[in-house]
Amino acid sequence: MAVAEEALRRQLGKYKFRDLTIEELKNVSKTYPNFTFSMNTYTFKDGSQKDLLNFSGTVPVKYGNSYNIPIQLWILDSHPFAPPICFLKPTANMGISVGKHVDAHGRIYLPYLQNWSHPKSTVIGLIKEMIAKFEEELPLYSLSSSDAARQSELLSYIAKITEGDTDMKSRSKIGGKNEGCFNKITVVGAGDLGIACVLAIAAKGVADKVILLDLSEGAAKGGTMDLEIFALPNVEISRDFSASADSKVVIVTVNSLGNAQTYLDVIQSNVDLFKGIIPAISHYSQNAVLLVASHPVEVMTYVAWKLSVFPKSRVIGVGANLDSERFQYILTNLLKAEVLAKDAWVIGEQGEDKVSSWTSYNLVANQMEGMAARNSREKVANRAMEVLKGKGQRSWSVGLSVADLTDSILKDKRKIHSVSTLAKGCCNINSEVFLSLPCILGTGGVIEMVKLEEDPVVQEKLQSSAGSIHDLQQQLKLISIET
Repeated sequence: MAVAEEALRRQLGKYKFRDLTIEELKNVSKTYPNFTFSMNTYTFKDGSQKDLLNFSGTVPVKYGNSYNIPIQLWILDSHPFAPPICFLKPTANMGISVGKHVDAHGRIYLPYLQNWSHPKSTVIGLIKEMIAKFEEELPLYSLSSSDAARQSELLSYIAKITEGDTDMKSRSKIGGKNEGCFNKITVVGAGDLGIACVLAIAAKGVADKVILLDLSEGAAKGGTMDLEIFALPNVEISRDFSASADSKVVIVTVNSLGNAQTYLDVIQSNVDLFKGIIPAISHYSQNAVLLVASHPVEVMTYVAWKLSVFPKSRVIGVGANLDSERFQYILTNLLKAEVLAKDAWVIGEQGEDKVSSWTSYNLVANQMEGMAARNSREKVANRAMEVLKGKGQRSWSVGLSVADLTDSILKDKRKIHSVSTLAKGCCNINSEVFLSLPCILGTGGVIEMVKLEEDPVVQEKLQSSAGSIHDLQQQLKLISIET
């Protein structure tokens, strides 16, 4: 394709690094002459729109036979300092093979994109890695004639996604039925915690349907095999993101099992895992509440919020809900302080830095009486926290806590829970961090944050936690979040 540079320069007027982008376009055109280039409007998940350059064409892949795999690359206006947005472009007789590098919408996820860094990263290099990964795991397959008709509707939906149009009505009709009227829950991750969540939710009778999304590979399937053998009513196991469509709550339990050496490496592995999960989940269930149980919960809830582009009210972490329920139980049943228990909470971050606090519903009007009550309460709370420290957080315990939170959301109970929520603006915290705070939960997630008593010691601890979490977040690679 001959590139008319002057016309192209005018079209790329708003690109920050126009000359570098044109140079990339020339290189792609020379190496892959079948590619076409155009300017089209891309709509991001937050509703904003931009006119972006996009490349469309086929790449040669050898997988036994030779195949031409159709792809489309959207080039951001900050190119080459930000990676392209990549999609498969299957024809009506092609089906998408959901796998490690491709989601059900055809969105392509590669290590090359995650580690994008100018000047070593180029579109040519990206396409070469794409070919190499596709030769390991072919991303498309040929549909039979009977399946091709159904695929046409799915392709129509995928086209809307790649153009930024995520119309809820068209999505809910995929597969021939609309499950939006049901209380459907998806649990992502089939490890011990994921299965514990499914069992607890099933036992509580919270949902009409529970999808367990098993993303494990090979030998990790033991737990789901047992669930398949001893089938539970209304529980379905799937490896396809599309099975989660129209879920009202999506519970994320996955944790990376890689060989990371440092704590930061472990978290980065989880972040990379989330990059392949959260965008797909949020595409299929755009009105869902995301409930994060992955570790560390404060950081991973923040990552889920950024990747999903959901409002902050609909992205929460399990946080200190289990600790708070235990704390209240210890106060009521072991220390016989039932009056104190109903306004007592464990807040902050999970681990040793969690702190007890109180909601401000029952403040004593008389200052002297208030001071005496607080001193007495402090002693009781310290005893309760000591007992709490001896309690571990096993998978089944967290599963019961998750079922409790899910019940409050689906049934719109307006019950108070200590969950990880965006803490910016609370206790003079100015950074975007998630901490456990008492919140009223309903069908829309967090309805309201409950006011805490003013306690300088508690505020100082929360600010310290917020500072350390924010510093950790700043070290993570979240480059693909803006797309």
